[in-house]
Amino acid sequence: MQFTTQNASEVTIRARGKFISRCVDVAEVASKRFLENTVGIKEIKIDSEEFKNQEGRTVRVSTIDIVLTRK
Repeated sequence: MQFTTQNASEVTIRARGKFISRCVDVAEVASKRFLENTVGIKEIKIDSEEFKNQEGRTVRVSTIDIVLTRK
C-alpha cells in the first residue's frame, strides 16, 4: 500500500521471532505477484536482540529487515 497510495520509493518490512516467515512472505508477494517488475528487494538485514522475559531470564530473539525499492 505504501508504494501505491503513498508513492513511496522505498519501504522497510521489519519482523522478529516467529513472524520472520510472514515478513519474507509479504516481501515475496509484493515483489513477485502484487507489484511484479515494479518493486525489488534492495537489502536484507538480519540481527538478534537480547532482553529479559517475564521470568527474568535473558532471551535472544532474531530480527529481520527487508528493504523493498522501486525499480
